[in-house]
Parts: sequence; structure tokens; C-alpha cells
Amino acid sequence: MTVALVLLFLALIVINVPIAVALGVMSVVAIIALGGWAAIPNVGLVMFSGATKFPLIAIPLFILAGTIMNATGISQRLIAFASAVFGFIRGGLSMVSISASMFFAEISGSAVADVAALGSILIPAMKKRGYTRNFAAAVTSSSATLAVIIPPSIPMILYGVMSGASVVELFVAGIIPGVVGGVLMMFVSYVWARRNNLPIEEAFRLGHVFETFKAAGWSLLLPVIILGGIFTGWVTATEGAGLAVVAALVIGGAVYRELTLAGLRRAVLECGHQTAVVMLLVAASALLGDFLTEARVPQQVALAITGLTDSKLAILALLNVFLLAVGLFLHSAAAIILVVPIVMPLVQALGIDPVHFGLIVTLNLGIGQQTPPVASVLVTACSVAKADIWAVTKANLWFIAVLLAVLLVVTYVPTFSMALVEMFYR
Repeated sequence: MTVALVLLFLALIVINVPIAVALGVMSVVAIIALGGWAAIPNVGLVMFSGATKFPLIAIPLFILAGTIMNATGISQRLIAFASAVFGFIRGGLSMVSISASMFFAEISGSAVADVAALGSILIPAMKKRGYTRNFAAAVTSSSATLAVIIPPSIPMILYGVMSGASVVELFVAGIIPGVVGGVLMMFVSYVWARRNNLPIEEAFRLGHVFETFKAAGWSLLLPVIILGGIFTGWVTATEGAGLAVVAALVIGGAVYRELTLAGLRRAVLECGHQTAVVMLLVAASALLGDFLTEARVPQQVALAITGLTDSKLAILALLNVFLLAVGLFLHSAAAIILVVPIVMPLVQALGIDPVHFGLIVTLNLGIGQQTPPVASVLVTACSVAKADIWAVTKANLWFIAVLLAVLLVVTYVPTFSMALVEMFYR
């Protein structure tokens, strides 16, 4: 029956049914097949309870903080400061894109929001300075994926809810891999710029750095407020998300005075749209989780994989390949909701730390944002750059290689990502 349900899901996707709806239809059919029509009254209750878990409140709040940022001049100030710091290096504008993405990721937690906000400014600027449109789109897209690794991360929140892992520990585990990934991407950009003899943007001037830092000071304070409160235990991840909204409103409206009522209205509507997509997926996933529990599918999958090999390293490799394949066809939220309940019993049986595995899942699905055919972040960057997706993918291969290298180190050297977690929380 499981195979038939998977085929039904794939058929619905092929005819362009939204993933959340396809997931819901598949789950309802599965529930009826398992428990009969008498199980139908429970459908609404399961969906409601699944979508109203307290940690999930953080998702719309972080999204709202990001959309409010887009409605003010916060993004431009971050870019100006990054340009003052990295502009003297050959290929500095691409490094500006990477560093600005890392700053933006610490506030919005969304890669799509990152590439939409920064790409519209940086991609045209890079094209004017001699960068090809394909490379400009590639570096903007890949650096935006750091948003799913660097805290706060919406996929990490979803994983935490689905697996029961600590969201705060997931955030902390993402810091070192995210920073290392950003530095490696900057190195790739530098090599590319040297080979193509790209210009230096501006001479390094300490006064200009101080000036732009002063202008962006309140923007740079946002991550300190949000993550500082979460990591010190003063607020939970959910409360930190609410703090992010308040801080974005105060800084964008009262300090910079660039948040108009019309801009706030657009931000709220955009937040509502993005939240509806994610939460419908979460509600549908609750139905799927109910069926999987009753049908004992996760246990069957665990037995099948351990029947192939009992090597922990080999099983981790198989899980990586599986997650990378899933990322080709599903958005990260849908993939987490669909896959995590199935593989968690296997992860627990192997003794893998759920926080460590959460970072593995997040990285795999972040790479999926860069690999067609779905590649939601890459598609957004190509749309902004008006570039062909396959030509951009070719330019993007070195950045994808960076993400794969970070994934391999995270997978097989747990201390790389777990050191800060062990130091402060265990």
C-alpha cells in the first residue's frame, strides 16, 4: 500500500497539484485505507493539533521580521557596510553578496527572502561591474542558502518540531558550519575574480568602514538582540522571533523612519502568504505522521536499511544520498515534514544525536535549493538576473561543491558542528 500511496503523491505533483494539497490527499486516502471511513472525523482534529504547536509560532514571526526588513533600508545599509569591508579585494562585490547574506540570514531565517531582498540590489550591481549574469546569480543564490544553516533557520524550527530536538541547540550547531561555508564561498569568488581580472571596488578606508558601520549599527544590532537573547536563555526561540519583529519595527520605523503604513501592509501580506504555504504543509504532515505511526512505516524502513549494512558510516552515506535525491524534487519544508518522521527511528537506533542529524538534514536540503528541477532559491535568483537556470547551475557548481564539502565534514566529524552545543548546553 505504501508504494501505491507514493505513486499517488507523485502523480498529483506531476499534474501540478500543490505539494501541501497532494500530501493531504495522500494522507487522507491512507487513513481511510487503514482505518475505514470512521477515521474521517479525526482528520480535522489531527491537522489542527499538528499546526498549533507552540514552537511553530516562531515561523510566521521570523518571516514577518524579514519582510519588514525588506520594507526598510536595512538591506542597503548592510550592503554598504560589507562593501566598505571587502571592496578592496578583487571580486569584493561577490564577497559583499556573501557577507550580506550571512547578516540577513541571522534575521529572516529564509533563503528565498534573502535572495529576493539582496539579489534585486546586488545582481544588477555585479553585472555593471563586469560579472557575468550567470555568476552573479550563482553567488547570490548559493550564499542565500547559508540562511538555512546560520541561525535562526526556519527549516531547523520545522525539524525541531518534527523530531523533538532542541531548536536552540540546532541554531547553535549551525554557527560554525555556516561561517566556514561563507568563508569558503568567498575564497571561490576570489579565485574566480582573479581568473577573470575583475576590478577592485574601492580602496580600503578605515574612516569609510566606521561611517558605514555607524549607519548600519542598528541593523547589525538585530542579530545580537535576537540570537543573544536565545543563546543566553533569556528568551525561547519562539519568544526570540517575537523580539525580532519588535526590533525590526522599532529600527525600521522609529530609528530609520523608512517604514510606511503601505510598506508595513505589504510586509504583513507577504508574511501571510509565506506562512500559509508552510503551515498548510505542517497541517497535512500531521495526517501523514498519524498514518505512518499506525502503519509502522518508519520501523519497516529502519529494518530495511539496517538489513543492507550495520555500518553507521555507510548508513549515514545512504541517508545523505537519499536526502540529496529528495531535495531535487521537494522544497525543504515539505521534505522535512515528509522524511523526518520516517527516518528518525533509524537515527535513534544508531545512536546519532538528533541535533547532529538535524544539521545533516538541513544542509542536504539547502543543497537541494541549488539543484534543479525544483531549486526554489536558484529559480528566484535566475528570475532576478533574467538568466537561464541551467547556465547558472553550471556557474554554481563550485559553490555547490563548497556546500557538499561542508556536508561531508558535518556528517563524519560531529565535533565540527557539535562543539559549541557540547560546550554551552551539555
